[in-house]
Amino acid sequence: MTTHILATGTSRGIGAAIAGAFASDDVRLVGHSTKGGNSDIAADLSDADATRALWWDAMARLDGRIDILINNAGIFEAAPIDQTDDDWLAAWERTMRINLTAAAELSRLALLHFRQNNGGRIVNVASRAAYRGDSPAHWHYAASKAGMVAMTKSIARGYARDNILAFAVCPGFTMTGMADDYLASRGGEALLADIPLGRVAEPAEVAVAVRFLALEAPASMTGAVLDINGASYVR
Repeated sequence: MTTHILATGTSRGIGAAIAGAFASDDVRLVGHSTKGGNSDIAADLSDADATRALWWDAMARLDGRIDILINNAGIFEAAPIDQTDDDWLAAWERTMRINLTAAAELSRLALLHFRQNNGGRIVNVASRAAYRGDSPAHWHYAASKAGMVAMTKSIARGYARDNILAFAVCPGFTMTGMADDYLASRGGEALLADIPLGRVAEPAEVAVAVRFLALEAPASMTGAVLDINGASYVR
């Protein structure tokens, strides 16, 4: 039976690589981006109504069945502490809303659906920052990704008996638009010196791991978090 997948944030970078990773598989994948385009569903994940509408639009496109949810959409925006109180709080809440709360909302809807359809899988794209932290201007990003990892583990522990599996991947720096800007702002070569592999990850490397977790990982791996960071953080 063809596997049905909803994946968020598929317009570029890691998300586009994830969508492409399933090209040779018997799957129907519905993607998402903020503005839509191609076959992606347009949804602004800072809006709770749009997040819920994304799920139901994907369900309609996939004939009422989703087997796998991949939460990849996210933002990486600075929030230095010397911003005004209101600006700092707005940046914190925007990052939490898009990176964590929207993923939680979609995961909840997936769980309700999976319980009625003999199970399913959730794959969350978190970050090395979940464990190592991030820059002084990106506490909120690190916190959102740590929350995503904790959510993944909670889902895995809570719903394994329902044949609902949950996994996460934690990339370090990955050669996307966001990473390019960040590398440049942090000194480029000096930052690379902290990665024993000597380079940042390619989006396709992250996509390989996501595809494996979505389609091939054994059930006993539920709750696993895979690191993809060139040994820049080991645990």
